[in-house]
Amino acid sequence: MPSGTLGAPTIDTHELRTFAEEVFEPLQRADQRRWAHAYLGALLSVPGKKTLQRLAKAVSPAPAAAHGLQQFINASPWDWGPVRRSLARTVAGRGLPRAWTVKELTIPKRGEHSVGVHRRFDVELGRTVNCQLAMGLFLAADIGCVPVDWSLLLERSWCADEERRARARIPESVTARPAWRHILDFATDVAANPGLSGIPWVLDLRRTDDAGAVVEGLARRGLDFVCEVSPAEPVVPASAVASAAALGELMARGHMRQPQVVVRQAATGRLERLTVHFGEVRLPGRAGEPSGVPRVYRALARPSGAGRLGVRYWLTSLTDWRAEEVLGLARHASAVEPAVRDLGHFGVQDFEGRSFPGWHHHMTMASAAHAFARLRASGPAPALAAPDRACA
Repeated sequence: MPSGTLGAPTIDTHELRTFAEEVFEPLQRADQRRWAHAYLGALLSVPGKKTLQRLAKAVSPAPAAAHGLQQFINASPWDWGPVRRSLARTVAGRGLPRAWTVKELTIPKRGEHSVGVHRRFDVELGRTVNCQLAMGLFLAADIGCVPVDWSLLLERSWCADEERRARARIPESVTARPAWRHILDFATDVAANPGLSGIPWVLDLRRTDDAGAVVEGLARRGLDFVCEVSPAEPVVPASAVASAAALGELMARGHMRQPQVVVRQAATGRLERLTVHFGEVRLPGRAGEPSGVPRVYRALARPSGAGRLGVRYWLTSLTDWRAEEVLGLARHASAVEPAVRDLGHFGVQDFEGRSFPGWHHHMTMASAAHAFARLRASGPAPALAAPDRACA
């Protein structure tokens, strides 16, 4: 899977037009589709910061260009949902999809007027920042990892202030919700799309407040998954009546686990043999199947490898897969990191407007630009093949 940093691609106008016609086909008006094409081309060709003024100059020196782009992003009432679904189908159709994954994105901001801006401690940066907090849905494919949907995480201070809501044009349906609910919103949309619902989910839930809710939510929607969880995640042995225990504690018990030797290539390039343990578990206090019978999941415990300490843990619905297949699928979660770094080239942090619809419009366009660059970098569109087991 490609993982190098993307720069501005060499733009083939015919390819760009074909891509834009496909992705923006859901836009109802011809003028919206024209401005979408223009905005996309500007995002791909303007180096550095993608301000509206710089993008407009790339489209045309006439003042009408700045007004048109401003209207398209901040005032035009187009629905970003169908466009994002169209983008997902385009990427899946050309990029041989492997897995869905999600990633939070911190967008530093000055001032307090950008929609959703607040102060929070960023674990990765190790300090408190003034920012927007977004969550992206990424499709990991052979061409790389591409964002196809976004959610803006709003605090109660935003959602409870009617004046703030009105000023930022936040819809009534949008409320303050924990991150795990945003993940399940993504899952609901994917599950409703037959062309995308068969792709498994690979998630890192170690810092998620309610990882069990995500696991059960994916299962209820009929979606397969491999979720990395904390060793403290509460589980119950599937084959016995017992009280809940931490997953790490439970998997340390000899009678609960079965060993399987996995051979893999280490970061050094050498092959290493790891003994992976797996067992069957249930989640405590969950409704389970519609019949009331709790769902059974496979738990995997894997040592971190030579020179590393600790054990990592996963829960998966893929109970008939071999351990090496599950762990091979789980590796797609790491593909999101270079993708997030690449997004800086396409303006995800450069939106200067203050409205909720404007932010979503801009993020949709930045995602489309990133997808085009990935598809362009991968060469000619591949012939579609039957999905392998990772996509089954």
